[in-house]
Amino acid sequence: MGKFAFIIHPIELEDVYRKFKFMRRWPKKLVENLVKMIPPMKISEITGIKSRHGETSGWFVSCPLNSNQMVTLPEDYVLEKIIKSGKKAEELGADVIGLGAMTSVVGDAGITVAQNLKAAVTTGNSYTVATALQGAREAARLMGVDMDQAEILIVGATGSIGSAAARILARDARYMTLLARSQRKLEDLADRIMMENGLAVRVTSNVKRAVPAADIIITVTGSAEAVFDISDLKPGAVVCDVARPRDVSKKVAEQRDDILVIEGGVVQVPGDDVEFNFNFGFPPKTSYACMAETMILAMENRFESFSLGRDIRVPQIDEINRMAEKHGFKLAGFRSFEKAVTPEEIQAIKERARGKRKN
Repeated sequence: MGKFAFIIHPIELEDVYRKFKFMRRWPKKLVENLVKMIPPMKISEITGIKSRHGETSGWFVSCPLNSNQMVTLPEDYVLEKIIKSGKKAEELGADVIGLGAMTSVVGDAGITVAQNLKAAVTTGNSYTVATALQGAREAARLMGVDMDQAEILIVGATGSIGSAAARILARDARYMTLLARSQRKLEDLADRIMMENGLAVRVTSNVKRAVPAADIIITVTGSAEAVFDISDLKPGAVVCDVARPRDVSKKVAEQRDDILVIEGGVVQVPGDDVEFNFNFGFPPKTSYACMAETMILAMENRFESFSLGRDIRVPQIDEINRMAEKHGFKLAGFRSFEKAVTPEEIQAIKERARGKRKN
């Protein structure tokens, strides 16, 4: 039975305060400096993951830097911290190590980390993309958007993730627009989709023209700036943000309560007695897709670096999907800005959108 570990880190200082309540009264800068001095450690043991075809167990291991530190501290320093966390995971017995949150983004997206560890390393991005697309389809259904008639927009379509997402969605879509800066790359991708799926897609570099018409937006640019003006979004639109760092600012959801922004799928983990022994904000027996990819590889005894770097390919996504289905991993809900989104919240967004369309 293969074992896994998943590296996590505090998203913000509030996560540190939950663990060390007494630090809440201390100056922010002091807390951040102290956090840097904490060594990687085992946070919890994960047990009970089991299907008819295999089982696994593992650990959450901390990398004690928050998200802001991950992107502002020197890259070499951050990578060394992540590698040390990986070595702690190896000491525990992990055969496969998953990189969580910003640890999967720093530097070359896992390649350097993998080169410095004996265990296999994965970012989990292949299954993240797979479940994000599943989630977009399901979210559209709950929002009353008919995929057969929906205008689908892929923002950042010529990147590796964007092109993979476009090619997968083109299997079922009828109306799709690809948006990116390079006209030549857009036309090349459009030709490829025509050859693979027979779908004639539109291409554009004009954000202002494409966004207002879109019912479903998959955005994967990873831009440091706002990708589109929130006032251009159609009421009732579903926006699926697959990018790291995020394309969609939290202000979008705060200022537009008539659109649904999701970051990806929440995954149901197989097993009657699944225990994470750590509360990361999800219901029991559910996890992030990137966590689930690490578990799936361990259950399959696939001790290989599956998703590394920024080049995510369609065959990879299809393969992890097949392995997930084999073991009973499946979509269990949605998340938005690191929190679960309930069916009741989606229904409320749908009603508000309906009201705005009437007005």
